[in-house]
Amino acid sequence: MPATDSLPDLDSVIRSIGRAGRRLAELGACEGAAGNISVAVRGLPEVGARFPNIETVTLPAAVPELAGTTFVATGSGCRLRDVLDDPEANLGCLVVDAGGTTGQLFSSPKRRFVRLTSELNSHIAVHERHLLSSGLAFHALIHAHAPNLTFLSHVPGYQDQAHLNRRLMRWEPETIIFLSEGIGVAPFNVPGSPGMMAATEGLLAQHQIVVWSKHGVIARSFDSVEAALDRIEYAEAAARYEYMDIVAGTKVPGMSDDEIRAVCAFYQVNQTIV
Repeated sequence: MPATDSLPDLDSVIRSIGRAGRRLAELGACEGAAGNISVAVRGLPEVGARFPNIETVTLPAAVPELAGTTFVATGSGCRLRDVLDDPEANLGCLVVDAGGTTGQLFSSPKRRFVRLTSELNSHIAVHERHLLSSGLAFHALIHAHAPNLTFLSHVPGYQDQAHLNRRLMRWEPETIIFLSEGIGVAPFNVPGSPGMMAATEGLLAQHQIVVWSKHGVIARSFDSVEAALDRIEYAEAAARYEYMDIVAGTKVPGMSDDEIRAVCAFYQVNQTIV
């Protein structure tokens, strides 16, 4: 989203988060209160009409260059499947103050959470990196427990990034087209920890989707929440085929390297996976 005048308004951001939450629930990727979604927007219009309660909160890290940026995020302990039906109860809007060490958290009297997502530190770090490096004004992040990807991340061989990518890219041509940067793999880190934040920020600088080993996945997009969700769906579909092949005794070769390269040549996809 290159220009402020093309940015979505608050209502459309909320609808996008809600639709993504509903779809993740359909995929079995956000059991209970698992998963979280955030959107960072520079220049988002006033949010107080829908979220009139205001409190000052300390940010997990100083982000002075994001002063005035609004983070629309799910609340810790909230169910993603509920956002579409009751966004005021499950979302908050955090506007970064001048200086970048605090922000104003706008919420609704219907609010069901004490704080925003417990992984807010990773979200803010990734948003900061990509908003500043791109010069754009919109960035979306989704974390979910995609079941097949999460299962594979428990298998030692699939914790190797090169191996995971080669195994997953062989199932459908669309995977290499839409995930041409490949899938990043982070080692296990305690959720919400500084180690997770550092690993996530670094890998999402190189990839648009990252597996959090033994935990789930996180995906990003400059375009929309739905585009970040698409990346999870493409990766999860490939992981589902890979799981089926493991159950069948690893009998299916999938696409060959030459076939994958032919797809990339035809669609002019630059990649270094095969």
